[in-house]
Amino acid sequence: MNYTWHLVLMAILYILAGANHFRKPEIYFKIIPNSLIYKDFINFMTGFLQIVFGVSLLLPKYQSVAAYSIIILLLLIFPSNLYMVFNKKARLGIPLWLLVIRLPLQFLLIFWAYQYV
Repeated sequence: MNYTWHLVLMAILYILAGANHFRKPEIYFKIIPNSLIYKDFINFMTGFLQIVFGVSLLLPKYQSVAAYSIIILLLLIFPSNLYMVFNKKARLGIPLWLLVIRLPLQFLLIFWAYQYV
C-alpha cells in the first residue's frame, strides 16, 4: 500500500477529531444546536464515525466509501458551524471572524475528501 501524505494527514485529523469527542464531550454539547435532542448520542456517534471513517480511509477496499461518508458527515454537522456563528454562547470564546472564515473551510474539507472517492 502506497499512501500519500495528504491521505494519511486526513485520516489522522479525523481520528484525532473523533477521539476529542470522547476526551472533551462538554465542548461539543455546547455547539450542538438546542433544537436537537440526545446531544450525548449525537456527540458519541459523530466522534465514533470520525474515527471509523479516518481509519477506513487507510483501507483501500473502504477508502471510497469512507470519503463519501466523510462528505455526508461534514454536510450533517454544518448546522453546528452555523449555530456557533449565530449563537454567542456556542462560540466557545472563538472570535466571530474566525468562525465565519471556518464556514467555507467546510467546503474545502468536502473537496479534499472528494479526492479519494
